[in-house]
Amino acid sequence: MTNTRAADLLTTWEAGLAQAPSGRALLLHRAARPDTGGETLSALPVGEREADLFTLRRALFGERMQVRLACHACGEDMEFDLDAGELARSANTPARTSARTPVSTPAGNRAGDRAQSSVRVAEDGWEIEFRVPSVADLTAAAQHPDPRRALLERCLVSAVRDGAEVPAGSLPEAVQRRLAVAAQEADPGADVTLNVNCPECSAATRAELDIASYLWTELDAWARDTLLDVHLLATAYGWSEPEILALSPLRRRYYLELCADV
Repeated sequence: MTNTRAADLLTTWEAGLAQAPSGRALLLHRAARPDTGGETLSALPVGEREADLFTLRRALFGERMQVRLACHACGEDMEFDLDAGELARSANTPARTSARTPVSTPAGNRAGDRAQSSVRVAEDGWEIEFRVPSVADLTAAAQHPDPRRALLERCLVSAVRDGAEVPAGSLPEAVQRRLAVAAQEADPGADVTLNVNCPECSAATRAELDIASYLWTELDAWARDTLLDVHLLATAYGWSEPEILALSPLRRRYYLELCADV
């Protein structure tokens, strides 16, 4: 069950201040699924984590997500809204299959099942099997000078060309691109990409939506506002932080309004 308690969210925020983006994403994921261990969360497919973070965002700040994006062609500032609930459902869409890229998934829909999914690509004499990248794979690859190659080496199970084993580093660029497409088809929620037409010049702008960074920015603003509220109410009434955070947001706001009227 998603954790929305103010005290716990402030603890998550405080712990994330010194973390890199990958560490903050893990902290947010723990807040989204507090009953699931960190090792299990790291083993989930990236798309499942994204769906969890969209669900957390919906629980904390509502359905509506405001996005600002500059047109790549003319620089016009574009503003539009997204639906966190709809994005959560889309990110959790089951993997698609095709004759060229059959996807093998275990039976059942329990949490973590899809972490063991593998994809097989048979094309132009190649027989390739690789794991659908997990959160741990993506985090580890991001620390490598060549993240794309590191991710391929971590997730490649086998690559055979005309009966001969081929290492990850020797796969042709065209084959690597084909694997990237197959991985996206197997876990479509891992990459949330926006395509927006500019109202001024009609040019299309493509951008990735990083829900972890988006949500962290919102949590950071909320935490600083909440601590200011705690300061004002503690000064006015002498209450402790736990006592203030135990108040509902509505009652806290009313007390702040009373302070302002004094």
